[in-house]
Amino acid sequence: MSDKDKHSFESALAELEELVHTLEKGELPLEQTLAQFERGIALTRRCQKELQAAEQKVEILLKKTTDAEPQDFGSKD
Repeated sequence: MSDKDKHSFESALAELEELVHTLEKGELPLEQTLAQFERGIALTRRCQKELQAAEQKVEILLKKTTDAEPQDFGSKD
């Protein structure tokens, strides 16, 4: 992952965390809440996509460099 990709992932994650905090307060009008929720969905999809790409790269690297099997460190629920 390049510095630009890492920065964009980190920025998206930080924005998502702040957005969740804001929504949990419940102080926004309905229209703004819906807009923020929509933004949160977009950020979540972006982060998930980047994490999946990183996971695929790790699996490829493991296959190229060792005979090690990738291990599942948690559920994907």
